[in-house]
Amino acid sequence: MASPARPIAARPISTLPSGARATSPEKPGSEKNLVLSLAKGLRVLEAFTAEAPELKLAEVARRTGTDNATAFRLLNTLVQLGYVEKIGTTRDFRLSLKCLDLGFNAIARSDIRELARPVLRTLVGETHEAASIGVLEGPEILYIERIQAGLTRLGVDIRIGSRVPVYSTAIGHAILAFLPRETQVAVLDARARPKLTEHTPTEMPELLARLDAVRARGYALSDQETVSGLRVLSAPVLDSDGFPVAGLSVAAPAFRAPLAAFEAAARLPVLNAASALARALAASGGVAVQTIRA
Repeated sequence: MASPARPIAARPISTLPSGARATSPEKPGSEKNLVLSLAKGLRVLEAFTAEAPELKLAEVARRTGTDNATAFRLLNTLVQLGYVEKIGTTRDFRLSLKCLDLGFNAIARSDIRELARPVLRTLVGETHEAASIGVLEGPEILYIERIQAGLTRLGVDIRIGSRVPVYSTAIGHAILAFLPRETQVAVLDARARPKLTEHTPTEMPELLARLDAVRARGYALSDQETVSGLRVLSAPVLDSDGFPVAGLSVAAPAFRAPLAAFEAAARLPVLNAASALARALAASGGVAVQTIRA
């Protein structure tokens, strides 16, 4: 695995908040080149979440910041195009399976996902019940591949396409630790940081200190910080410039072994797996497309 102390090459990273308006008309992302109706339609799709998979018209309007009439026209358009469906005779709407085509087409093109699958399989067994690859997208980690043999008894429901807050996750810490300080702060400040468990770190000084420690040792360790009863160890997948294109992790129930024993058992396998995946990516010429929108 690349040395944690190696300097990070500068990369263009957009920190424009979601919904913010660009001011330069010459830039592709400026308001001049923004199709507002399309943006509003996409915000309707984003209104549906895992926590709120079914919404009424008024709820869609509230979540997208539009009036009911506009929300109705947008929903009706998306229904006709097949991306949203009305639930029976109710007034509720939900995303259709057609939306999966967009997400899976994007994920399927990622070289890292194809290369990661056999690596993750070698990490899952009696000791580690899940292994995952995640990438940074705004203030969240997006899981693009996951092999899981257990953890259902802990109520863990993380799958391909799941998103979790960066500040609370080992994968998030593993990736952020290898980014510039200003990017770390911008990403961590991009959303509220409520405690998900009693162990979740939420204060900026504590988080930045954690990232410094992760950078120094080369991996992140989470002890029940996202899900009670779950321990996770993660290492970054670094490209040839030392830029973290993804994070690789293993997870195990906390009751199985003390924290020190879990760390000792997981550290080298995860570091070696992350290094092997980095080499495979370099050999294939592929790289995970990573969007950092703070």
